[in-house]
Amino acid sequence: MPCARAIRHGLRLAAALLLAGAVAGCATTRPLAGTGEGAVGYASFYARAHDGHRTASGEIFDMQAMTAAHRTLPFGTRVRVSNLENGRQVVVRINDRGPFRKGRIIDLSYAAARVIGITGRGVAKVRVDIL
Repeated sequence: MPCARAIRHGLRLAAALLLAGAVAGCATTRPLAGTGEGAVGYASFYARAHDGHRTASGEIFDMQAMTAAHRTLPFGTRVRVSNLENGRQVVVRINDRGPFRKGRIIDLSYAAARVIGITGRGVAKVRVDIL
C-alpha cells in the first residue's frame, strides 16, 4: 500500500502547512494553547554540535539564525521569547523539535540565546508568545 501511505503523508503535510500559515499569518500575540497567556518555563540553546545538520523541518540548522526548537508548535511559527530575568526579547521561527530535557519549553539557536543573554548560564526562565 505505498500509494495509500503517500496520500496519507501528503494530507498530513497539507494540514500542517495550512495550520502553520494560519498561525504565522496572525499579526497579534496569541496565548499558547491551554496557558491563558504565554507559556512560562525554561529556555536553553543549542549551537556548534548541531550546526550544519538537518532540523526536523528538513532545513539545515544555522546556529547564527534566529530559530528555535519547540515540541508541538508548527514549523514556521514565529514566537517572541522574553527572558524574565533581564527583560530582553527575541523573535524566532520554529524549525525543529525539542527540547528534550525535562522542564524546558524551548531550545534557541545560539544567536537568539545571545540576544536575550542566556549563553553564559545556558538556561533562563522565559515566556513564549506566538506572534
